[in-house]
Amino acid sequence: MAVDLNQLDQDFQVKVQELLTACADAGYPMRPNEGIRSPFEQGRLWRQSRAGAVVQAKIDQLNANGQTFLAECIRRPGPSNGDHVTNAIPGLSWHQWGNALDCVWIMDDGSENWSETALINGKNGYHVYADIASEIGLNAGGHWDSFADWPHVQLPAASSPRNIHTMQDINDIMKLRFGP
Repeated sequence: MAVDLNQLDQDFQVKVQELLTACADAGYPMRPNEGIRSPFEQGRLWRQSRAGAVVQAKIDQLNANGQTFLAECIRRPGPSNGDHVTNAIPGLSWHQWGNALDCVWIMDDGSENWSETALINGKNGYHVYADIASEIGLNAGGHWDSFADWPHVQLPAASSPRNIHTMQDINDIMKLRFGP
């Protein structure tokens, strides 16, 4: 998937370019896989590993609290099955804000490697990526304690936009950016 890095926050773009260059120079090239993610795609990813009752309870909670756009972002994609990939409901991932990027590790033959344990020259590409990201001031998902997300880096140190904005503000900003 081609990722337009120009859609990312400008300060984040600079750090991402530095990260990608440093990883390539270290012999562990990374290719951007996902930058901006719509709240509807976030809703699909969030609900894919959750039971229908859990999904409906979250939709009902958001609607009851007046966050109807966020509720719609979860409802509209419909049922989805798959592995657990995120704990963040729509609006609570930095991907919706242009401040997060996921990358895939690229092998010498051009193939993608998603392994967090494979070693090349005694190192794993994702571990190198996370270490360099941290060194240049990015928040590396691979270093998170609760849910290590090795492909993910983000600019804000805050784990969630909710640490900065109210849920109602998040709802309104997401509706303005992605709504009809």
